[in-house]
Amino acid sequence: MAQESFEDIVDTFEFLDDWEERYRHVIDLGKAMEPLAESLRVPATKVEGCASQVWLAPEIEGQGAEAIFRFRGDSDAMIVRGLIAILLALYSGLSARAALEVDAPAELARLGLNDHLSSQRSNGLRAMVERIRELCDRSVAA
Repeated sequence: MAQESFEDIVDTFEFLDDWEERYRHVIDLGKAMEPLAESLRVPATKVEGCASQVWLAPEIEGQGAEAIFRFRGDSDAMIVRGLIAILLALYSGLSARAALEVDAPAELARLGLNDHLSSQRSNGLRAMVERIRELCDRSVAA
């Protein structure tokens, strides 16, 4: 389940001694993701508010609040790909309702990201979380 893989990331971060190792781990998470198909790199999936190019393509199974939310994403920046991988671990596989209940700032704070990301990257991460919440909101309202 999504939370378990996020918990694995939290555990790994606690094990790594310094931020440089954690930063490399985030990049490795991004490298492990499958690239997003060019056909999904369209204006409708592009996330505005990110310094890098970012695309999040939703894959919602079912309808309404209990629809299962998954997404795929990609970026032209390796660290941002890693941040997308972290968001995948946090959200993917949850119901739309459960995804809306995730306190992303609190969960991400467990990784210490706020202290180590540039303000542009932090704003981009917030923009990605907002897009995920927007997609889940639409599903719940359907």
